[in-house]
Amino acid sequence: MKTFNKKGDGGETSLLYGIRVAKNDLRCEAYGTIDEAVSFLGLAKSFCQSDIKDILSKLQRDLFVVGAELATPQERYSELAAKGKMVRPEMVQRLEDLIEDFEARVDMPREFIIPGACVSSAALDVTRAVIRRAERRVVALKQAGQLMNDGLLQYLNRLADLIFTLARYEEQVADGNNPGY
Repeated sequence: MKTFNKKGDGGETSLLYGIRVAKNDLRCEAYGTIDEAVSFLGLAKSFCQSDIKDILSKLQRDLFVVGAELATPQERYSELAAKGKMVRPEMVQRLEDLIEDFEARVDMPREFIIPGACVSSAALDVTRAVIRRAERRVVALKQAGQLMNDGLLQYLNRLADLIFTLARYEEQVADGNNPGY
């Protein structure tokens, strides 16, 4: 497969199922920001503890589901849903379970933090900020009446919370404190 096809040179791209839209379409903004989050998770993963790397790899795969759902036009959404390729309540629950697990191991801050205590937590904090931007893009889709699954917002909200918690875990490990493993 060639890397380029010149179809986007005029400022348009294809959503899933081949529908063409402007590259600044709300859907493109949303799934493009998810793509950034996947990449930043990869960066963070390269610095994190091995147990966290496994979690981040799973989150990257989950974000492919999120991105596919966001890249699906409304008129084709039922086809995606029939395949089960969408954010489901159990995905949100898994994030909540992980947050609770790590909150039990880490002394969570009671005030705003300044990122940068260590490379891994800083990379996670950048990832969290990108996920929050993705969340804002999905809110714009919802406000435009183009969001078919409110579970996407729940997932992204919990995901940012989980990433914040994992960043604090990484800081505690870097400080030489045993966070309960």
